[in-house]
Amino acid sequence: MYIPASPVRLQPIHEPLFDEQQVHLSILRLDEIHPTVSGNKFFKLKYNLQHAVEKQASAVITFGGQYSNHIYSTAAACNLLGLKSIGIIGAADQTNLTPTLLFAGSQGMELQFVDRTTYRQKNEQWFIDDLLDRYPGACIIPEGGSNDFAVKGCTEIPSFITADYDVLCTPIGTGGTLAGLAVALKGQKRLTAFSSLKGTDTLTQEVTDLITTATPDTYHNWHINSDYHFGGYGKAPAAVMDFISRFRLQHGIQLEQVYTSKMMMGIYDLIEKGYFPSGSKIVAIHSGGLQGLPQ
Repeated sequence: MYIPASPVRLQPIHEPLFDEQQVHLSILRLDEIHPTVSGNKFFKLKYNLQHAVEKQASAVITFGGQYSNHIYSTAAACNLLGLKSIGIIGAADQTNLTPTLLFAGSQGMELQFVDRTTYRQKNEQWFIDDLLDRYPGACIIPEGGSNDFAVKGCTEIPSFITADYDVLCTPIGTGGTLAGLAVALKGQKRLTAFSSLKGTDTLTQEVTDLITTATPDTYHNWHINSDYHFGGYGKAPAAVMDFISRFRLQHGIQLEQVYTSKMMMGIYDLIEKGYFPSGSKIVAIHSGGLQGLPQ
């Protein structure tokens, strides 16, 4: 048994620009699926936590920064399921906890703080072995939740799209959502992920590896667009914050500054440039994360 989901809306977005370019855009409101385990996190955690429950894990251990949506949702989901949770938090100010970490603590998550150098080694075998020595019988979920269980969960997302479409767009952070979508679509439709990361692209290989683990098939209908990071992960210049405000006022939808706003700005720009063929029906996934909005 997992956490009950609320109905998911496919909300059309109307703009003069879309009429001019003869394209249609809708947003899949995964942000509404659950109050505290929202967006893609609902799906990335689903089978990870079912596995933890089935094996009667002593604890769920995971990783994230001081604003991590994954830490927030994992703490909430574990609390709802009666699982002990431990968050390994990298490079955080322990004297002034963010609302994200305060919430995680309120949900019973045990927070352990490590410096930036140590945190970078979180995927090393010695690091994992040390955690399992200290917490025998624990389940370890990687940063962002992206693993085989996450891919399996995210294959369920397209089933919530209740209208025909040609292009599916998603934000991307660690790759599990994109991999799950690619596996679900089986080479059909066009699939574009918008990355907030600046610098060398490592996500394409990570997504490829996740897909390869999930299926022997090879898909060529997906790609990652890195042109709309707006300075990089965690950077939110005035243009991004202004877009969030205008979008909320015009369409009644709250975006956040790390993922969904940058994806939507990218989609708008590509539509204006004529990137999508006339008649294209585009669905953009709202991946939640609203807890990370500036207070």
